[in-house]
Amino acid sequence: MANDWKERLGVVFSTNPDFQYETDKEDEATTLAPERQNLKVWLDRLKGGRVATVVRGFVGSADDLATLGKELKKSCGVGGTAKDGEIIIQGDHRDRVVELLTKAGYRCKRAGG
Repeated sequence: MANDWKERLGVVFSTNPDFQYETDKEDEATTLAPERQNLKVWLDRLKGGRVATVVRGFVGSADDLATLGKELKKSCGVGGTAKDGEIIIQGDHRDRVVELLTKAGYRCKRAGG
């Protein structure tokens, strides 16, 4: 067992010589199948008056979110980011994103904005 003291912050003292400290590891969310996803595509205003297409509602791991974001950015030919359960694509590409997600088997619709 590695003696990483940062993982044990908050543990004061134990008199039990057999005590084994266990850290709580968060399990990453398992990615739902595309047909079970319920995605919403929004238009959002960023700093400086720029607009961005935002995809919300993805349930799954950060790696799968990043992969989907990369595919959408590549297909739209623009930049963006995928983090915190959202995919942000530069510019107003709502129709194109909805079309791409539908072809990939995702349930999605335009919402707000």
